Amino acid sequence: MLKKVRNAYPAWLLVAALTACSQHYDPAVLSNDLDWIDLSYSFDASTLYWPNNTKGFEHFTEAEGETALGYYYSSYSICTPEHGGTHLDAPIHFAKNKSTLDQIPLSRLTGHAVMIDVSRKALADRDYQVSVEDIENWEKENGSIPDDTIVLFRTGYEQFYPNREQYFGTSKTGPEAIPELHFPGISPATAQWLIEKRSIKALGLDTPSLDYGQSKEFKTHRILLGRDKPGFENLTHLGRLPAKGIYIVALPMKIAKGSGGPLRIIATVFAE
Repeated sequence: MLKKVRNAYPAWLLVAALTACSQHYDPAVLSNDLDWIDLSYSFDASTLYWPNNTKGFEHFTEAEGETALGYYYSSYSICTPEHGGTHLDAPIHFAKNKSTLDQIPLSRLTGHAVMIDVSRKALADRDYQVSVEDIENWEKENGSIPDDTIVLFRTGYEQFYPNREQYFGTSKTGPEAIPELHFPGISPATAQWLIEKRSIKALGLDTPSLDYGQSKEFKTHRILLGRDKPGFENLTHLGRLPAKGIYIVALPMKIAKGSGGPLRIIATVFAE
């Protein structure tokens, strides 16, 4: 028994440190065999970017193969816009003088989460905006969302990725594509409600933007980021998560002065 506890100690130490101030639940000693769920897409030539990005993900070979001394060596360079694929929106993306990517506290990027499934409505209406009513209905079954929670919305649009036409609502790129964007997002009123009534930590979803495709003013971005809270976009595998009892680690590339960047976001599930 002592050996089992010793083997579990490193995982217990990590989770205890991250959840010391949480009022959600108090995890017991954990196994090293945590089941982590990857909510991120890989970055490659198929990665989708906002239509007005002039470049996508580029991966260049600098060295690859056997060296003169007989051992294998490979090294590559990459080029990517900040906002594309699974990525994080830093507050400065839509809010002057707010946090840049490298300034976001780790406490904003890790923590307890809930997953609210609105896929039935969103798949029936490409212009659907997640409503306060959606959250209130979720809370009737699952209880009130605690303060400092990361809230994830599942629209079901991950099934279309990386097909640009199905995911964005148009196959066009460039400025002419913008008026033809049709995909779900989070209504500004919902973002405001979550911040004011539930003191959320961050928002994320499985579409290209926090705002729905037809948005022109990006009010949801402005509300969330204006309160110095990050947003996660183009998530995947949200269908593998339960409604609650989730713990998230969302660590982006630490780009100095960045308005956003590629994100590796993972989740594990605890029994409550």
